[in-house]
Amino acid sequence: MRSSSSMVAAGKAGKHSGVALVDVRVGTPAQGRDVPKLDDSQIEARLRSLPGADRVTARALTKVHLAGTTNTVLVNFYRGDAPAEAEQIVEGQHWPSGPGEVAVGPSFLKQHGLAVGDRTTMYLNGRQTDVTVVGEVMLGNAQAMDSDWQTATELAPNTSAVDYTVQLGPHADAQAYVRGIEEADPGLHPSLRSDSPDAATTTVVGFSSVFTLLLTIVAALGVFNTVLLNTRERRRDLAMLKSIGMTPRQVVVMTVTSVAGLGAVGGLIGIPLGAVAHRLLVDHAGVLTFPESMKDVWHAPQLAALTLAGVAIAVLGALIPARSAARLTIAEVLHNE
Repeated sequence: MRSSSSMVAAGKAGKHSGVALVDVRVGTPAQGRDVPKLDDSQIEARLRSLPGADRVTARALTKVHLAGTTNTVLVNFYRGDAPAEAEQIVEGQHWPSGPGEVAVGPSFLKQHGLAVGDRTTMYLNGRQTDVTVVGEVMLGNAQAMDSDWQTATELAPNTSAVDYTVQLGPHADAQAYVRGIEEADPGLHPSLRSDSPDAATTTVVGFSSVFTLLLTIVAALGVFNTVLLNTRERRRDLAMLKSIGMTPRQVVVMTVTSVAGLGAVGGLIGIPLGAVAHRLLVDHAGVLTFPESMKDVWHAPQLAALTLAGVAIAVLGALIPARSAARLTIAEVLHNE
């Protein structure tokens, strides 16, 4: 479950809870849509001028060749306010903020044999520019890089944005803003971004929850079987204790207490093992790099709850055989003997 906590935190990264985001795509003939009447700079100015706009980010998408490989890679060039990806830098100096700076994901670094701080060269239409990897983003496409708009002007001076992301203010009317874009230019196609959890996060959390439930049931059944066998072997001892005055309630308490300690020990042993397993999982996710803040999911109240969970599972598994032992009569034991 701690791994799912890291995954949930990763899914929320870059999302502004309670703040509406509007994605605005620029229509092109290839898409069968109207072309905007406004040019690139006018579109950005209009988006900023509409009521409710707080931050506007323009993005251009271009294929370039990278030194040392024959394949092309995609480059996202950003202009305006920093995109949500800027908050996902897990290693390096900063998000690209000047010419010749790029940020990439862990898969890209691994596939192209690069590391933060390395330099490489981009080629596009006879032009070239040297770039430096200044940051590693938490999650990224293995064939895509993120860069600043100033780098785009060096490679392709006439680059235009293909889409815009608008972050609205806390009390802005998102639907009114979308209508305002549609009225401003029919060649702009806005859509309100959903803030629901992504499919990967939902899958991981669901699987972790089911897996935890199954482990709890299996552990409880293991305790049930052990206590049942133990009480059968100690039938004579239990009968002797009851013959000298032990009540059924005391039998239940004695039986349950005997395994509660083992449950506490099991919880104390399982916590460090779980912490090690969690760190191994998040450190070797491959396509995803977790920052230290997302790995720090172990806190004192949760650790205490996990220890108590071990006790609770042991008690749950021992309760039924303990009650069965409490109902055992002295005459029945002597008869079986």
